[in-house]
Amino acid sequence: MPVLETARLTIRPLQRNDLDDCHALFKAIGWFDPAMPEAEIFERRRSWLYWAVDNTRELARLHQPPLGERAIIDRATGQFVGLVGFVPSTVALGQLPSFGAVRGARQNVELGMFWAVVPERHRTGVASEAAAAMLAYAFEHWRLDRVVATTENDNIASQAVMRRIGMTVEQNPYPDPPYFQAMGWIDAGARR
Repeated sequence: MPVLETARLTIRPLQRNDLDDCHALFKAIGWFDPAMPEAEIFERRRSWLYWAVDNTRELARLHQPPLGERAIIDRATGQFVGLVGFVPSTVALGQLPSFGAVRGARQNVELGMFWAVVPERHRTGVASEAAAAMLAYAFEHWRLDRVVATTENDNIASQAVMRRIGMTVEQNPYPDPPYFQAMGWIDAGARR
């Protein structure tokens, strides 16, 4: 997958020297275990980042889609402002009203989209701009049928990003699985 550029952003593969920025981002948005010692939190982040860098290289060698996160860089300043990427997402589509609302529906593995932006850039359109660029690439170059994104019911900001990039957003009417509270999806034919 090439480096993507938008009006304000560069979206590139992660590099090992992104460690401090990634660590600060995950700390700022609360994606860490506060009971864990700081040294262990940092070591786990380092291990994840090195794996992500190696994963990107190895998937390219296998001619596979680059699953995993990519760095979002502000083109004007060169600053790291967040992450965006694709991940396998296990979802019970059949539980959503648009797909039949069947309690306990079987799981599907879909291509999921992920984003996280540094707090000082929240509400500036960075997540939407980066996600839209990734989505366009996925549909145009990989010729995918569907891309999904999941979040918690109370993550209104993430659901707003989903809507801005053209996704339909629905809440799961059932409590299980617990990680599947709200989902956005967009099919190739529904793109604006």
